[in-house]
Amino acid sequence: MQWNITQTITIGQLRVDAVTNSSVLQIGSAGSIQSLSQLYNSGGYTEPAPQLGGSGVQQEVQEENQLLSLVPLPNPT
Repeated sequence: MQWNITQTITIGQLRVDAVTNSSVLQIGSAGSIQSLSQLYNSGGYTEPAPQLGGSGVQQEVQEENQLLSLVPLPNPT
């Protein structure tokens, strides 16, 4: 048996409040969903994080929170 489905969807505005590592947004019907996972070192870290309770840890955390770090995303395919 073969099914032919025709579907038209019009979206005037779409608001997404949050995206997490396992988020999936599906609009309409899909035969398959292909997953994509990418890891980025957006902070440019080259060594492990300092141990909790060590000297200067709180100061380092405050300094890092003041920086804005943007993660480059690939172009959609």
